[in-house]
Amino acid sequence: MQPTNSSALAFADLELPATAKEPIPPLAHIDGWAINTPDMETAISRIIGRAKTRDTFTVFTLNLDHLVKLRSNERFRHAYSNADIVTADGAPVAWLARLQDPSVVRATGSDMLLPLLDAAAVAALPVFLFGSTEAVLTKAAHEITNATDGLLKIAGMLSPSRAFDPEGAEADRAIETIKRSGARICIVALGAPKQEIFSEHARARGLACGMICSGASLDFLAGAQIRAPGLFRKLGIEWMWRLATNPRRLAKRYAECAIVLADLIAESARRHIGRPRS
Repeated sequence: MQPTNSSALAFADLELPATAKEPIPPLAHIDGWAINTPDMETAISRIIGRAKTRDTFTVFTLNLDHLVKLRSNERFRHAYSNADIVTADGAPVAWLARLQDPSVVRATGSDMLLPLLDAAAVAALPVFLFGSTEAVLTKAAHEITNATDGLLKIAGMLSPSRAFDPEGAEADRAIETIKRSGARICIVALGAPKQEIFSEHARARGLACGMICSGASLDFLAGAQIRAPGLFRKLGIEWMWRLATNPRRLAKRYAECAIVLADLIAESARRHIGRPRS
């Protein structure tokens, strides 16, 4: 059976550079946190290349909500400080990053999910689904199988308990389950900061698997949550859709994000004003 698209074939044919396990130089720093991967295509190439070598690595997508949490959560900061691949997720983060490096564009976990799984299918890399609920995982697995024409091997699925501690005994058991499955890539859909903390815990324990933090991507794929229409995403105002559909849960979060964004814009302006003219 042919691959579902030509880009997946290109990713599958990727040869891993000898320096792939060396730290990737940052392109930009937002509130002190590095973005080192400019776009979705580069992220997928790096993920597939590292997964082929049974590397241990983590993939995070930086957005404003993460930046809010990074200011107060020590375990989250520890996870981000060890992240191997970091893209700009939110539109404001991508915009701020482009002021430092024009190559950076928005690359979200949700947008990356199916192209990544398509590439993994062609490269014969087994994938594990971790997070959300059993019902969502079952539905998402069905959609993934259809999207990849049955080529992708789903090595296993596991939904943690509501009381899941990303560094506790249940997390250790989950890591062993993922290890036994033979998966080279694990889609971690727990939401921040749990998914990043768990992924770093797995990396630190030497799990030979790429831990891809993808937020609500499996819920979107399964239809358990409705993602903003394409126009909202294109204009970078997906947050408006989310706030309108769930104001009680998200009003405080987005207020905190707005405060951090204003702080970052002011900081960027101060840097620009203080920069000597050429």
